Amino acid sequence: MIENFDLEDYVRRVLAEDLGEGGDVTSNHTIAAVAKFSAVMDTREDIVIAGIGVAAAFFEALDPGVRIEKLVADGDQAPAGTDLMRLTGNARAMLAAERSALNTLQVLCGIATMARRYADAIEGTGAKVLDTRKTIPGLRALSKYASQVGGATNHRMRMDDGLLIKDNHIAVNGGDVAKTVAAAKAGDHGLQVQVEVDRIDQIETALAAGADRLLLDNMPPPVLREAVALVAGRVPLEASGGIDLDTIRAVAETGVDYISTSRITMGSEAVDIGLDYALQ
Repeated sequence: MIENFDLEDYVRRVLAEDLGEGGDVTSNHTIAAVAKFSAVMDTREDIVIAGIGVAAAFFEALDPGVRIEKLVADGDQAPAGTDLMRLTGNARAMLAAERSALNTLQVLCGIATMARRYADAIEGTGAKVLDTRKTIPGLRALSKYASQVGGATNHRMRMDDGLLIKDNHIAVNGGDVAKTVAAAKAGDHGLQVQVEVDRIDQIETALAAGADRLLLDNMPPPVLREAVALVAGRVPLEASGGIDLDTIRAVAETGVDYISTSRITMGSEAVDIGLDYALQ
């Protein structure tokens, strides 16, 4: 079960988008309505699985009698050539659902695979990799699910999950950090107040104002180490901005608690998964 996600509605909308009003006209004109089809879904590259149940739901929506054998589970690492699913059912229905199922699974596995790479890159440092709210609008629940399955930690699913004071919030308040933080902490919300800083000289001001957590924005590793030493564990520190697989290890080794990156959800590539006819 994916939290805050209506699978039935998602499947309905995606199929409606792909089938249009006329349905799969190719299959409808070339394959008998009663024809059966057996197929196997496999990966053509090394991946982390995410969304195998979502993919199955497309076939089940068009053929309630389809027989599906899931051969992997979300979170599994599947080497190239691994069979992911075997299916037997109505040929027209299976072929009509194929693209929607594959598109979804390819994207989700791509996100999970990328998340695993980032998590593995900082293993042993004590830091955690966070995803962000930078996702395709309307697909955040799916993207965040895949990210978590891959090994990243979900961070701020929605804007009401936490207070993050950025430079624009402070600018609207005349550049007054103390005033902005005080206003945030005065609210009856029970949430931590995080403040974004991009210079060392802003740190003590933010802490004095009552920040519960700091976002260290676009700071190179030497500056991050200075920030870690200055804060000395008083509040959790999150590094963000321009971080990729080549640089994340150096960032983690500065001693920050968290590293957030949008590359997991916005920079991952869909993986190569196919569905092919299988002899019985």
